[in-house]
Amino acid sequence: QVQLVESGGGLVQAGGSLRLSCEVSGRIDSSYVMSWFRRAPGKEREFVATVTWYGGSTYYPDSMKGRFTISRDNAKNTVYLQMNSLKPEDTAVYYCTAGHGMGSSDYWGQGTQVTVSS
Repeated sequence: QVQLVESGGGLVQAGGSLRLSCEVSGRIDSSYVMSWFRRAPGKEREFVATVTWYGGSTYYPDSMKGRFTISRDNAKNTVYLQMNSLKPEDTAVYYCTAGHGMGSSDYWGQGTQVTVSS
């Protein structure tokens, strides 16, 4: 079993930055990937980024490249999402996930709200 707890969300003005954190506990092995998703009001869930737990390889959809950076600190059992040049359309609940292998999200955190004001 894996537990995920997100933090770092809040209210920020357009153009600002936030760093989200996801504290990971439980059994994590080298096969795991850690991801961030988001869901804005009235919209479908959207994939933001993935990082492999072992090796730290990162993956982003084209729409997220440039302003978002995912990373992990294995010693701290924490995954981060650095978000820069935020826009009002980035307003959403951001979720951290963990999964066995690329493309999977077997475990989800409770989410953290990010609100970007114009």
